Amino acid sequence: MERDDGPKAARDHSWAARLHRLWMVTGGVTDVTAMADHVYALLLAEPEVLAVVGTRWTGGELRYTRRLTSGTRPVTEVAEDGTKSAGAARRPDSSDPAAHGPAVVDRLLPDGEGDFAPEHRLLSDAGAAAALECRFVLGENDWATLSVGLAVPVGPDDPLRQRLTQVCDVLVAINRRIVDVRAHERRQVEEAFLAEASFLMDESLDIEETLSRVARLAVPAVAEGCVVHLFQPDGRLVPVARAHVAATAQDWLSEVTRRDTWTGDTLRRVMRGRTGVVLREAELAGGPFGAATDGPGRLVRAVSVSPLRARARALGTLTFLFQRTDEDISGLRMLDDLARRAALAIDTSTSYELRRRHVAQLQRHLLPPALPSPRGLELSAAYAVADASLDVGGDFYDAVQRGDEVALFIGDVCGRGAEAAAMTGLARHTLRTLLEDGAAPGRALERLNQALLREKVSRFVTALVTLLVPDGDGYLLHTACAGHPPPMVLRADGDVAEVHVSGVLMGVLDGHRYRTATVRLNPGDTVVMFTDGLTEARDAGGVMFETRLVDAVRRCGAARGAVAEHLVGMAADFRASGDDDTAVLVARVTERS
Repeated sequence: MERDDGPKAARDHSWAARLHRLWMVTGGVTDVTAMADHVYALLLAEPEVLAVVGTRWTGGELRYTRRLTSGTRPVTEVAEDGTKSAGAARRPDSSDPAAHGPAVVDRLLPDGEGDFAPEHRLLSDAGAAAALECRFVLGENDWATLSVGLAVPVGPDDPLRQRLTQVCDVLVAINRRIVDVRAHERRQVEEAFLAEASFLMDESLDIEETLSRVARLAVPAVAEGCVVHLFQPDGRLVPVARAHVAATAQDWLSEVTRRDTWTGDTLRRVMRGRTGVVLREAELAGGPFGAATDGPGRLVRAVSVSPLRARARALGTLTFLFQRTDEDISGLRMLDDLARRAALAIDTSTSYELRRRHVAQLQRHLLPPALPSPRGLELSAAYAVADASLDVGGDFYDAVQRGDEVALFIGDVCGRGAEAAAMTGLARHTLRTLLEDGAAPGRALERLNQALLREKVSRFVTALVTLLVPDGDGYLLHTACAGHPPPMVLRADGDVAEVHVSGVLMGVLDGHRYRTATVRLNPGDTVVMFTDGLTEARDAGGVMFETRLVDAVRRCGAARGAVAEHLVGMAADFRASGDDDTAVLVARVTERS
């Protein structure tokens, strides 16, 4: 093949090299306008070109013009707000930018401006008699033109046409890359924000505290103002969390979101839909936001409202107030995503609180409403829930006064949940009835064991029964045990000893006999009964509270009537792990008057 080394080939080679350099300098460009100096200089270097003019448009509205002529520096003129020109007629089709790439149009300047404003004036002032105009799409409502002024028209095969198109192709590609980078960066920021918001919402089960944290996190990261409304049982939509970047606007925001009719109607209208809305300009008419209003609301340029919905239930709304430009407003997808996460957190917290109340109510029925006040004895009890799952525990206790005698019992059903709760109720009420009928501790446990075997229960039960019988100025303590931790006796002088008594747990073996151990309690002595949740609490190193029990009982002796509460509190402070409930029942011998 014969090599063409003529002037045209050299010029084509020079153009390709310069176009390549243009592409290479775009690496750090963050806006396509930053390429203007390079692009205009490249085109102005062409022999036929007298001047280069570029325009940027939003729809049919001119944003700015930029021009360069030989021997001058580029000049940029920002269009006045609301300036309209012939842009609407010239606007390229942006429905499919790939199918409608840059298009070159011939212009004869002596014909008048027509639909070639403002380029006509600028190129004519530079002495041009003709022009080539190239239009190209940069975004959905964003487009631009690049025009070169010529001394004379060029032919249809002139290389300048292709070169102008190539430059515009480069600008489109650069802009696309910039848009992609910005979108990626925004997604990263949004994902980081959503992750942080989710973490805050997962950290607490208090609804209002959770939403307050989200509002404070969102301002000013997402918007200048944020308000969360929740439906109340009576149907009212009430703001429960709010934040504003201006401290002086806090009271205004609270008043507006609580009492303004337009705001309330807008929120309820959004709640009837499934997705959020962003309101701008005329859509804000009639409300407390937008340029037509007074006070802090005048600075608000847009308002977004997203419904809070979970499990097909309307919970409330998440509203953002924006004072920033459209380009800086977070996408509705992200705002709705945040609303979905907030709604799930609200639903979880609501369900947790409802379940907590139900469990607490059920637990109260499994424990005695009050302990008797027998003469010569001081009784106290404490109960602590350790399981965060909020299942009903199997610990129980009670006290029965029968004349001068007092029967105390404490027990534990294996496991948690509804089945454990049912067995707890059975065990407690059976023991109470047997003791009220005068059964001795061992006999009461034997009868309960038989009842459990008849019911063919799938869970075992442990229990400890003591009977305090008056004996002179003190009491005799008769104790029977069914697989339960034995009681501790704290003497008045501070000595602590375990009552040696044992027996197999109930619900397993038929015909077992439970023996009774007897010790004497003198005035000032205390008997402490507890479930294994106390002894099995572990610290961070895995050490069990059982190793501290004797010392803890001794130290709690000075608390007198609050021995049970102090002992449970010490175990709670000690516990780093262990999910079993703790029950403590205490009887202290006082002076019998």
